[in-house]
Amino acid sequence: MNVLPRLAVTLGEPAGIGPELAVRLAHSDLPADLVMIGDRGLLEEAASRLRLPIGLSGYEADARLERRPPGCARVLHQPLAVPSEPGRLEPANGAAVIATLARAADGCLAGEFDAVVTLPVHKGVINEAGIPFSGHTEFFAGRAGSPVLMLMVAGSLRVALATTHLPLRRVPDSISPPRLSARLRLLHAGLRQDFRLAAPRIAVLGLNPHAGEGGFLGREEIEIIAPTVRQLREEGMDMEGPLSADTAFVPERRPRYDAYFAMYHDQGLPVLKALGFGAAVNVSLGLPFVRTSVDHGVALDLAGQGRADPGSALAAARLALDLAGRRRP
Repeated sequence: MNVLPRLAVTLGEPAGIGPELAVRLAHSDLPADLVMIGDRGLLEEAASRLRLPIGLSGYEADARLERRPPGCARVLHQPLAVPSEPGRLEPANGAAVIATLARAADGCLAGEFDAVVTLPVHKGVINEAGIPFSGHTEFFAGRAGSPVLMLMVAGSLRVALATTHLPLRRVPDSISPPRLSARLRLLHAGLRQDFRLAAPRIAVLGLNPHAGEGGFLGREEIEIIAPTVRQLREEGMDMEGPLSADTAFVPERRPRYDAYFAMYHDQGLPVLKALGFGAAVNVSLGLPFVRTSVDHGVALDLAGQGRADPGSALAAARLALDLAGRRRP
């Protein structure tokens, strides 16, 4: 029997655009058994607002699908604590959001799902609910018990992060040779495994303006970044750096590299999102399963209006299926 790959989709923040994006995914031609993890009523309400008929069926893990008609999906129902209204955050639903992520992660770890696509959550309201949460990447790393690297992909441009969701003042103390070495190894291995690049070329950015300018603007490049890059180069990895971030992304330099390694969130991602927003994908390298996500937030100002662009969600789903296929024996 030629069955479809099974793709789990978590609905994200109930008051955001996630449920609408999930309906758009169901109406796409994705060659996948789509399993929506979240409250069934959210999907039905979103479909009604979008005026898109949707066929939702219950989920049974033992039932494999050979085909999925457009407009149809299966639902692994995870009920909300209280009703949700588009654009209005409700901390009481924070635990329900986390439950969808836990179920998706556990299903992937058990081999029940081939991959997971996560639609955007609101970190603030989850923390307001009393649940410490710094992001999907960190949550899945903890659930799987494995180190994870955040990689953003927009076409041929790939940007990985040494640190993810940290206040800027904490970034320098988080840059250390062991941390950088481990994350650069994750990036190198992920590019080889998931993107089939036999000898990845990696640009490593400096932390300070002008990559420290010989120590005048900071010594992290001299004492931490350069020695780490040198060590990995001696092991045979093709890496260059530390590079000054303000010129590393100019058009004539980008074709030299398969990926960039930025020291912090807002060093590398503004460039990638300026060039590919709405079609970029967040990939978690290092997990024992495939996880992708969108390149945007919950968009409370658009929720319930039917104007949310599904481009990044579709790109995330397609890339998840691609990566899952590459990992399949």
